[in-house]
Amino acid sequence: MQKKFLVFYTLLLLYPFIGNGQDISFYKNKARIATDTLSKLTAIDSVLSKSYGVDNDAFVEYSSHYIELAKKIDSISLAAKKAMNLQLILSDYKNEPRRAIVIIDGVLAHKYKIKDSFLLGGLYLKRGKANLKLNVKEAIDDYAKAIDNFSTKDSIYIADAYLFSGQAYSNIGKFVAASDYYEKAYRFYEKRKEYEYMLHARQGIITMFSMNGFYDKAEKERKDLIETLKGLENKKYIITEYYNQAIDYQKTGNKELELTYLLKADSLLTITDKTQEDYINRIDVNAKLAEYHISNHQLFKAKEYIETLDQWIGKAKQDRLAKISYNGAKAKYYHAMGLDNEALQFAKKQLLHAKAVGHEDDIMYSHLLLSNIYSETGQFKKSLENKNSYLNLRDSLYNKGTAQFLAYYQTLYETEKKEKKLVEKNTNIQLLEKDNENFKKIVFFSSLAVVLLFGLILLYRNQRYLKSNKEVQEKFSQKLLVSQEIERKRISKDLHDGLGQRLLLIKNKIVANGDNDTKKMVDDAIDEVRSISRDLHPFQLQEMGITKAIEYTLTQIDENTTLFISSEIDNIDNLFTKEQEVNIYRIVQEALNNILKHAKAEASKVTVKKLTGNIIISVKDNGVGFDFTEKYQNIKSLGLKTLLERTRFLNGQMKVKSIKNNGTIIIFQFPVS
Repeated sequence: MQKKFLVFYTLLLLYPFIGNGQDISFYKNKARIATDTLSKLTAIDSVLSKSYGVDNDAFVEYSSHYIELAKKIDSISLAAKKAMNLQLILSDYKNEPRRAIVIIDGVLAHKYKIKDSFLLGGLYLKRGKANLKLNVKEAIDDYAKAIDNFSTKDSIYIADAYLFSGQAYSNIGKFVAASDYYEKAYRFYEKRKEYEYMLHARQGIITMFSMNGFYDKAEKERKDLIETLKGLENKKYIITEYYNQAIDYQKTGNKELELTYLLKADSLLTITDKTQEDYINRIDVNAKLAEYHISNHQLFKAKEYIETLDQWIGKAKQDRLAKISYNGAKAKYYHAMGLDNEALQFAKKQLLHAKAVGHEDDIMYSHLLLSNIYSETGQFKKSLENKNSYLNLRDSLYNKGTAQFLAYYQTLYETEKKEKKLVEKNTNIQLLEKDNENFKKIVFFSSLAVVLLFGLILLYRNQRYLKSNKEVQEKFSQKLLVSQEIERKRISKDLHDGLGQRLLLIKNKIVANGDNDTKKMVDDAIDEVRSISRDLHPFQLQEMGITKAIEYTLTQIDENTTLFISSEIDNIDNLFTKEQEVNIYRIVQEALNNILKHAKAEASKVTVKKLTGNIIISVKDNGVGFDFTEKYQNIKSLGLKTLLERTRFLNGQMKVKSIKNNGTIIIFQFPVS
């Protein structure tokens, strides 16, 4: 049996050269008519050597056939080699990473038979490359397994696994882990003098500078890297760096340079490129160019890039990264065109792909886009939900990214660039410490002072950020309240002027016919429509003023419910704008509704006092009371939150005093000029 396999392996090595003059159809025919497995595998191997990069469909078909035959004769090592080669074609050329994963999993099912560390580690490495297009966290797990299974003689592949891990961790916002893996990859490549791959590690670190807001540092390092890449004639990575620099200029508001660098990237894309990277680059660059012109209201120009995206997106069959860019650009384009239903569909797809890949930046901006679109379509609840998701994720990224990565800013990156120099300095410092304890103390306390200063700066920046975030949320809530009030007013007017008038006409006809029973039913309907109209918008404000409107509301509740209401109302007419009066009326109305729904009270007292520079409104009941903190934190408790938002809208203050089983008093204080 051993001699039989020896002959087989010899034929595998020599067969391509023996038949070098034959075309691919000759070997396809040989594979078809071969009667034994070894001859068939030899012929298929020749087909693969001639079809690689020339006929990818044939390469995929015959590779899959080869792998299945190799597994049948228990030659798992041969199957592993072909599965590794096939991953590149399936993921990068055919855009079918999931199929590549299935094939590799089929080989890994027999991994206990693979003795070569290169093959076993390589299978996990290749599966990680395929998973990177589908699920970043699963890719990270594969890279870790690759590192565990490679041996010391596979150091170049271990370096690759470290590099890919750094890229993956960076994509999901774990910058400390990413920095550690980039550093390990850089050292491995440096030791083997793999200079081009050293640049990849450097590229990853530059990207992290950008992600954490160190744009000046990233720009300087990226320009140096671009010059190096030009010397190496590495067009693919130059495109990536131009694109990344354009994104940085977008974030800093430099629209002129943003466009310049996007056009530089676009100029390097050629029609002859057929790799997966080219499809991704082409989609990413055109998506950003479309978004640039959309933001500048140049929709005719944006349309050209959108049409280019539509031509290329079919190439990226399962590539979620490309689909994130594509769906985002399409959503913004339709949103700008006023086609919000179409925009909504693409924005949802963008969020779906971003969540599947695990890119937190893309998830964050997808929520922001959805919030804007929902707001335009009047779906304010969904708009607010997505806005809160965006703000929460932004807070999370800020805390994870900036707080963690700043600790590495002066140590990690400079260590990678000037390792030898730092080692010499550290040696000199150690010698000086032995001779001079005072110097050691100075260094220690100086370092401590720098750390404390840096911490204070970080705390100050965080405090400013939180304050700004709070202001944005309050403004959004206030705009939402105004929008709701406008919509209530419109619906109320439509009910009163439209449906109410029609019911009156119906009533007049019924009276003419003498049908008293039907007349009573119509009267009840008219009363109900008027009641709903009054609840939706208090027209009595316009007719009677804020003071009489409040008194009228108290009278209505007193007469139509079991709640006894007493009041002391000062005249506060003409002290507020019409918009402010609506909010004051709503505050009183909401406070009383809460008593009716939850307090189980028998009596209530409403007081409105006009003081110098202030209006004090208090609403008191003798009900069951409640725990304010517990009630306010309950996500279903919207009443208290609405009261607080309306109070903020009026620049006022709200105080709640409540004891369980001992009643509640809510006091509002509003400034007046």
